[in-house]
Amino acid sequence: MHDKTIAELVAGLRARTYSSVELTRHFLERIARHNPDLNAFITVAAEPALTAAGQADAALAAGTGGPLTGIPIAHKDIFCTAGLRTSCGSRMLDNFIAPYDATVVERLAAAGAVVLGKTNMDEFAMGSSNETSWYGPVKNPWDQTRVPGGSSGGSAAAVAARLCVAATGTDTGGSIRQPAALCGITGIKPTYGRCSRWGMIAFASSLDQAGPMARSAADAALLLQTMAGFDPRDSTSLDTPVPDYVAGLDGDLTGLRIGLPKEYFGAGLDERVAAGIQAAIREYERQGATVVEISLPNSPLSVPVYYVVAPAECSSNLARFDGVRYGHRCEQPKDLEDLYKRSRAEGFGAEVQRRIMIGTYVLSAGYYDAYYLKAQKIRHLIAEDFRRAFEQADVIMGPTSPTTAFPIGAKMDDPVAMYLNDIYTIAANLAGLPGMSIPVAPVDGMPVGLQIVGNYFDEGRLLNVAHRLQRETDWHLGVPAGFD
Repeated sequence: MHDKTIAELVAGLRARTYSSVELTRHFLERIARHNPDLNAFITVAAEPALTAAGQADAALAAGTGGPLTGIPIAHKDIFCTAGLRTSCGSRMLDNFIAPYDATVVERLAAAGAVVLGKTNMDEFAMGSSNETSWYGPVKNPWDQTRVPGGSSGGSAAAVAARLCVAATGTDTGGSIRQPAALCGITGIKPTYGRCSRWGMIAFASSLDQAGPMARSAADAALLLQTMAGFDPRDSTSLDTPVPDYVAGLDGDLTGLRIGLPKEYFGAGLDERVAAGIQAAIREYERQGATVVEISLPNSPLSVPVYYVVAPAECSSNLARFDGVRYGHRCEQPKDLEDLYKRSRAEGFGAEVQRRIMIGTYVLSAGYYDAYYLKAQKIRHLIAEDFRRAFEQADVIMGPTSPTTAFPIGAKMDDPVAMYLNDIYTIAANLAGLPGMSIPVAPVDGMPVGLQIVGNYFDEGRLLNVAHRLQRETDWHLGVPAGFD
């Protein structure tokens, strides 16, 4: 059953070929068998999942099921889930049980999805390899000596290894797209404001966005259809109609203008990764698309801009974790100052502490104008680059990551080298644009991701473009050895 798409599983459930309880048990058994090796899940919610599956079967029998009724999924452990631990991959929240559901969780539950558990992630979504988690690194199912990417690495690994049908992720600088690329799955980051951030624990509020991670664009469309939409509880949510993503999947690509940024195909890009991207571009040309060279001249500045803006926002957002109201508290504090200092020093890992310190520095008196304000100005220039590019192209394509998955531990002692893994993905977050990654031709058995970036609220076009490639190729159908 784990080799079927969401649409196939929905059809089987409605035909009563199998029940949601049977389906859920099947995936729970796979998690029990494989998760000890992969470390993709922090929390497995076996009993709640089976209870929800029983309710899904009752709804299907009564003819009242939703579009995802009975489908087993997982949530990145950054989304609040009522009654389940929500840790953000951190010791700071190891004991935190959320009292409510995030809007994304709520909407998927209303559609009938069954939650198998919460997936591992870089601590507070800060990382590109899923090695900063308090619960240990996630391993890439294609090669367990390598990273799965981050910060949504647990979700990516779980989907790639068929431990769940699909999963939620969040993307602040590439944290859906980069792990999707390294694990050979499909992941989409919608336009900023398209999916509610309410109940999603904040890292960088002007950059964070929720999105689905699945095996195919068709599955991602089904999930995004449910997740997207206005939420009055989120002040950054945009009240814009959500189109029928599924209905638009098969649209013709004749005349599609594909923009290839010259900045994305220079030094630093593995030649074999570039060859996989070019093979996908040729398939699009065969389907009637045309290619134009474009320029995003300020994109090389994306990484330094991001590592001013994101730490500044994380410094502010993480100030709430003080050991007083919830989360980790040090033992026997001498006074209030000692409580704050030791609770935060013990609760946060090295990467989170590094970013808090950087963020506090760039926001401090005397440095705000020199760093934070200047970064925001360059961020505007990056957005302007995209605006001009979309006058020439309908979508922008390029690599998602400059290389395939690298060995665990290879870059942990070099933060700058780690940060450069997101060099192609960060710009879309800074501009608030939708982007996705889909698998293309692998390199030495390891997945490669094609990134597709669209104009604002153009998720439907992205899903259509991705689906048309997946309809004609089999790159997205690969299964890691031992997980088929």
